[in-house]
Amino acid sequence: MYSFMGGGLFCAIVGNILLVVSTATDYWMQYRLSGNYAHQGLWRYCMSNKCYMQTDSIAYWNATRAFMILSGMSCFAGIIAGIMSFSHFSSFERFNRSFAAGIMFFVSTFFVLLAMAIYTGVTINFLGKRFGDWRFSWSYILGWVAMLMTFFAGIFYICAYRMCECRRGNGPR
Repeated sequence: MYSFMGGGLFCAIVGNILLVVSTATDYWMQYRLSGNYAHQGLWRYCMSNKCYMQTDSIAYWNATRAFMILSGMSCFAGIIAGIMSFSHFSSFERFNRSFAAGIMFFVSTFFVLLAMAIYTGVTINFLGKRFGDWRFSWSYILGWVAMLMTFFAGIFYICAYRMCECRRGNGPR
């Protein structure tokens, strides 16, 4: 049980770090504009070695930003619950922290999946047609890797919960 929780905690911490780095960096998309290379993230775009804030309030950027932030917050809450699940307080007998951590990691996975799906769909259908020579970049890829890490963290914690329930004799009947 503790090995599942340890593996889940490792995946969650790595996933949360990747979520923060992915959300904060400016390399979600790279493209060529007027012969110069440019790149953009959720907050800024950079051309000719100068970066500018994204001042346009475009719905898909706002949605992607919001879901990435919610994902990071959910993952952080899951990490706190996951760390607390290593301790045994009698006052928390009815509240299983392993199960709560697993659910929070799945919520985080869902939020980052929404963010990545929105960004991918709009980029391919709108921006991809506007820029001829473009590609997704490493910040975007980190977002997908973070999604996998939070998903596996949820799997590990749900497995730990099931092992704990089976040991108590409360397993499925």
